[in-house]
Amino acid sequence: MKLLFINGSPATGKLVIARALLKKVDGRLMDNHAVIDFAKTIFEFGAPGFWDLVHVARLTALRAAAKQNVPLVVMTFCYSHPSDLTYFRDFECLMAEEGSELLPAHLNCSDQEIARRIGNPDRIERGKTSSTQAIAAFSEVYHDAEAPADDCLRLDTERTSAEATADKIVQAFGLVPRPESSRRLSTAVEDQE
Repeated sequence: MKLLFINGSPATGKLVIARALLKKVDGRLMDNHAVIDFAKTIFEFGAPGFWDLVHVARLTALRAAAKQNVPLVVMTFCYSHPSDLTYFRDFECLMAEEGSELLPAHLNCSDQEIARRIGNPDRIERGKTSSTQAIAAFSEVYHDAEAPADDCLRLDTERTSAEATADKIVQAFGLVPRPESSRRLSTAVEDQE
């Protein structure tokens, strides 16, 4: 199994790019907010035990996927350094134990672009960070950083479409496109060169 660990601050395009990628390659999506929403059925957001449950749920899901030979799991994550370092190391250890591969990709864009994207209706509907005040509060607590791995792929999503960014991820990590998308992928990559 491969774990594509897409990380970045809110509104950098993690979920949109993950969905675009999964139209090109076979895999499953572990959306950060789906796991958080699950934990909110038991605890209030951030209450004692909340983040422990989120982490255990993530690890349990990844272990199950590896055991069942799911070829690719695309996981979205707002990695904050150093507070999330232990979580990331746990993901690395789990992948190593299962003979699986962790593929980290960090998304970034300017604060101005984040401010433009932050109020998108989809973000509001899903209960995501959706105001400039909320992103400022988020940034005070969480320190966006790329995943601490030497092979972390760095992608600027400001002027690149989700589809083009997904193509870059497919190429960089040697993911196998679906037969119907491989022709489109090679054409898109040629157009970018």
